[in-house]
Amino acid sequence: QKFLVRMKMTEAKEWLKKKSTEFRCLCADDLSAITDFFFLWSLFEFKILKTNANVAFICAEVSAWEASKQIDATMFKDELAYFCHRYYAEGSFTGSFNNLNFGKSDRECLVRDVISKNNEDPKDCLSAALIIVYRYRNNLFHGGKWEYNLKGQLDNFRNANSILMKVMDEWGL
Repeated sequence: QKFLVRMKMTEAKEWLKKKSTEFRCLCADDLSAITDFFFLWSLFEFKILKTNANVAFICAEVSAWEASKQIDATMFKDELAYFCHRYYAEGSFTGSFNNLNFGKSDRECLVRDVISKNNEDPKDCLSAALIIVYRYRNNLFHGGKWEYNLKGQLDNFRNANSILMKVMDEWGL
């Protein structure tokens, strides 16, 4: 946090501040979490997904991990609890769930089953969590996150960053 405050504003950041109200609204923590996500996702996509980022490959990798070593659900329980709370409340899916903008091949039904706690299989839970992170990636990189002025995203990116680091520690780096 302090590093970002003391760091010289880059030409790109100055331009973004002038051109984008949404960017001007970002605090140092927001900017840091989003920047961290960019680098963590990029490394995850390179090392774990072998530059083949899609839901089918994510699920195949998780299945391979499950086949070689039992997945410990406690490893990512905090992140999954955050996703469940954010996307499912009082017996129904929240408006935020729809904002994930699932594509046809994104296994939305799997994510729904996990988030609503109808499926607690560790392999499926990890797959669902990584699919949510993948949706963050797509919504950020393809502009969807700007629609909401990047508000309310700090905890999303903190949890996404956390699970990416845990997965890479366990299975990638």
